[in-house]
Amino acid sequence: MKRLDAVVVGAGPTGLACAIELEQRGIPTVVFDKGCLLNSIYNYPTHMVFFTTPELLEIGGIPMTAIRDKPNRTEALKYYRRVAQHFRLNIHQYERVERIEGDDGAFLVHTIDRTGRAQAYEARKIVLSTGYYDLPNRLGVPGEDLDKVVYYYREPHPYYDMDVAVVGGNNSAAIAALELHRSGARVSLVHRGEAITSHVKYWIKPDIENRIQCGEVQAHFRSRLLEIRPESIRVATPEGELEIKNDFVFAMIGYHPDVEFLARHGIVFEPESGRPYTDPETLESRRRGIYLAGVIVAGMHTNEIFIENGRFHGKKIAEAIARGR
Repeated sequence: MKRLDAVVVGAGPTGLACAIELEQRGIPTVVFDKGCLLNSIYNYPTHMVFFTTPELLEIGGIPMTAIRDKPNRTEALKYYRRVAQHFRLNIHQYERVERIEGDDGAFLVHTIDRTGRAQAYEARKIVLSTGYYDLPNRLGVPGEDLDKVVYYYREPHPYYDMDVAVVGGNNSAAIAALELHRSGARVSLVHRGEAITSHVKYWIKPDIENRIQCGEVQAHFRSRLLEIRPESIRVATPEGELEIKNDFVFAMIGYHPDVEFLARHGIVFEPESGRPYTDPETLESRRRGIYLAGVIVAGMHTNEIFIENGRFHGKKIAEAIARGR
């Protein structure tokens, strides 16, 4: 049985920041992730640009540089890899945490490693930084399990000369629709709202609105997807039901935290906001010895916490754990 001081679940920027803060206070830490290092950022669109400046993404006091004023996905991946290497963080990639038993000071962490073997670790403290990007919101319509449905848009090239539908009206939907259109796809956009949302990045919003206005992207607002068929989709619009020729559907309707995983491990949520109960000073949950970090602290309000502010959770947690030793 391997004995650990602290376990961090989730190897995103916030999870790495937590591990760094713990290690700097003399608390040996192991980070587990069911995917690769920075799995969420890896799954971002290939050419994505962050809506922030480099210094607001920094962790561990390591400066981040970018060619332009805003870093892109590739630059972020390179930066966080360098940080993990600099601090020699102990990261177990492709090792999924299945369950956590025991109590504060004597937890038993059960995992499945990348070869499918079960592993077990004893740990004094647990930090959950599981994010939300790994679980896409479902469309809830017949046909959503067809292979043609894409929940993670990466790049447009494979969809040249295809009839594609983008479902949603936020940043990810707007970016996907624009890139697909410019790469030769015939794009329909389906959104329940009245228009592209006001939250879309300021340099993206006029671009997508202009493409819609001139008919290059066929937009269906105040509309909803009814069914996905092998060669078409059914859409309810204000003018009536449409059947639209379709090869691929991009479900760009957001993501959500793994609430079931959290609830199974004793995390209690506020009924109205969906936020987990945590001590505001330490971020310890109501299950003693288990702390929460990053976007999951916001519950269903995932637009309240980003890398920019979630990166500071590690300091709070590490100081609390260090005080209790």
